[in-house]
Amino acid sequence: MTVRVLHLITRLILGGAQENTLLTVEGLQRLPGYRVVLAAGPALGREGELIQRAKRNGVDLRLLPDLRRAISPYHDALALASLVRLFREERPDIVHTHSSKAGILGRFAAKLTGVPIVIHTVHGLPFHPYERGWLNALYRVLEWVCGRWTDRLIAVAQAMVDQGIEGGMGPREKFTVIRSGMELGPFLAAEGSRDATRAGLGIPPGDRVVVEVARLAPLKGHEDVLVAASRLVGRHPTLRLLFVGDGELREALHARARALGVWERIVWTGMVEPDRVASMLAASDVVVHASYREGLARVLPQALVVGRPVATFDVDGAREVVEDGVTGRLVRAGDVEGLTAALDGLLSDSASASRMAAEGRRRCVAEFDHVEMVARIAALYQELLRRS
Repeated sequence: MTVRVLHLITRLILGGAQENTLLTVEGLQRLPGYRVVLAAGPALGREGELIQRAKRNGVDLRLLPDLRRAISPYHDALALASLVRLFREERPDIVHTHSSKAGILGRFAAKLTGVPIVIHTVHGLPFHPYERGWLNALYRVLEWVCGRWTDRLIAVAQAMVDQGIEGGMGPREKFTVIRSGMELGPFLAAEGSRDATRAGLGIPPGDRVVVEVARLAPLKGHEDVLVAASRLVGRHPTLRLLFVGDGELREALHARARALGVWERIVWTGMVEPDRVASMLAASDVVVHASYREGLARVLPQALVVGRPVATFDVDGAREVVEDGVTGRLVRAGDVEGLTAALDGLLSDSASASRMAAEGRRRCVAEFDHVEMVARIAALYQELLRRS
């Protein structure tokens, strides 16, 4: 018997949820007994895209032009109609949704078309302290309704389970934690690319490099990193920042860097392909992640697998990877003084930083492999199929 699975995500940009979804689809395709379709909206904006990779790897990809991230009654209604048609044509045994917009519209469409099994992965929650009040209320209601139509909720971190329950998404027994897997090979072998990557970026061998890998977007914390850097240059005269990513705040961050007097110390790579992220991390001495909200940022285990110490804001699932003083440094979100001190300590005490990175690498290699992620998802599918 062939199991027909349809994965749905709002957009295939360069991002953690998108890489997770694509790796899941590619992995399921390699297993016997699965027919997999991936549906997504257009990859609009400066964040890059994974559409070409999906096509190269033979993914059965269906692009839905009206599936957009922003709320739009017009486009949302058209996207829902497109999903209803797609589900009726494909007759999936399982619909597995990712991201907020696709999760809501996809589960509505699955309910309307009688899909037997519906799963939603929580990569990050749509309701959070930085969102507008009325929109948080709307998302909570929609997630409560959709949760009643969902057979299982997969969370990438225990923090997402706890926050999802508090937000009314469903009872604890509906949740399963499955880490967001990744292709670890390039990260395990990245050290050999350090010198060549630095040379290609114009970074002298002896400079001390702090890297942030994140879209240049709101709530990613780049301004906090810029302020911290402006306070660190006196103690670390060879300090360089390496910002990997692009996005809507590019011009504003460029202006802020000039105003803080750190423009000359920054390398802006723009968007890079996912297979170059490992070498960017290897080119650094310390990895910083200053996002204010994140399910579980993939760059945290990636950095530790490469062998780089991490300083991160203590949000959502960060503490499930970074144990303060053991595998990195945790800082209260928005605490720029604390972030500055954490970076200063990691840059100043290389021996301690290396011990933290080594322990983090030991823990993460076994936990974040994409093959293990796909195996656990397939096992969940089989469990739900037996029950149905």
